[in-house]
Amino acid sequence: MGKSQQLTQLSKFLSEEMQAYAMKALRTIQISYQQTIRSWLDGRSIQSFVSLFLISIFLSIAVASCSGSSSASKNDVKLKLVSFSVTKAAHDQIIPKFIEKWKQEHNQNVTFEQSYGGSGAQAAAVIDGSQEADIVHLALPLDVSKIALAGLIKSGWETKAPRSGIVSRSVAAIVTREGNPKGIQTWADLAKDGVKVIAANPKTSGIAIWEFLAFWGSVTLTGGDEATALDYVTKVYKNTPTLTKDAREASNLFFQKGEGDVLINYENEVILAGKNGTKLPYVVPQVNISIDNPVAIVDKNVDKHHTREVAQAFVDFLYSTEAQREFAKLQYRPVNPSVTQEVASQYPQIKTLFTSQDLGGWDIIQSKFFGDGAIFDKIQAANKA
Repeated sequence: MGKSQQLTQLSKFLSEEMQAYAMKALRTIQISYQQTIRSWLDGRSIQSFVSLFLISIFLSIAVASCSGSSSASKNDVKLKLVSFSVTKAAHDQIIPKFIEKWKQEHNQNVTFEQSYGGSGAQAAAVIDGSQEADIVHLALPLDVSKIALAGLIKSGWETKAPRSGIVSRSVAAIVTREGNPKGIQTWADLAKDGVKVIAANPKTSGIAIWEFLAFWGSVTLTGGDEATALDYVTKVYKNTPTLTKDAREASNLFFQKGEGDVLINYENEVILAGKNGTKLPYVVPQVNISIDNPVAIVDKNVDKHHTREVAQAFVDFLYSTEAQREFAKLQYRPVNPSVTQEVASQYPQIKTLFTSQDLGGWDIIQSKFFGDGAIFDKIQAANKA
């Protein structure tokens, strides 16, 4: 028996003993109460009336307190998890394990209300209150920072969490049609004439931001200047006639509806599609971006819902070896060092792996590329002209 289970049983035993003593005390009070009633009815004294009044008050408080404490430990608790579209498969495996663990350790049932969608759209829904998330697991730190700026998450959230709040990782992959008829092998090939690219919209989707940064960094971090990067990325988006709202919709458009010559998506999402029977050739470019997915507690909402303790426990569980192995089974690149070592051989090696910090950090990325009238908007306007 583990130490935590021993402590749980000891706590349960002490609780039961205290309740037994309380019930004995209440029984004594009831007897005194009945005797006082008889004494008062016999008209013996005003003192008996006062005693009756005081005892009745104490009895009401004691009963309410005892019954309240015994039921509180058994009340179910519900958590609202808001996440980006492709994490559902992982959470479907992880959440039941956490529910079982919490039940064993706390004798309390936890249920989850879950919502999945494009990361940017999910963040916006949390901010406007239509999604009262206790926990967010989003595609990029920028989206969590937007929620923090809205006053729902305490500032400095990333410095207080393990691994700067990053709980899962991936890289970008290029998927092609069977036989790769367009000969696409590198990022540069996406700008060729006659190539139709399926990609998501950076205004609503986390993968879309990551893929834009992968395009840009593939030039600027290999010796090219920003003018060259702008010309290249403009050509890629010219080859992208439709921008989907999220990664899952892009996958469906490419795999199920057969549109496009090439799809840019998370490495883990591409592998998952293959396991589900939709297997197509793909390459993981040797120049790539570390796609870092953060998790955070939404402070304002957990305080409102009184769910902070269990919400924090779930976040901590996501970093555990058990949960990280579930992420790894779905080809996420784990952040737990021991699990990373276990599965390192499963992933293609990347020659140049850069991060958002190599492109200036999220404040600069947002204002430079994705703010109103910034580089992405200018590229879209140029392609529509």
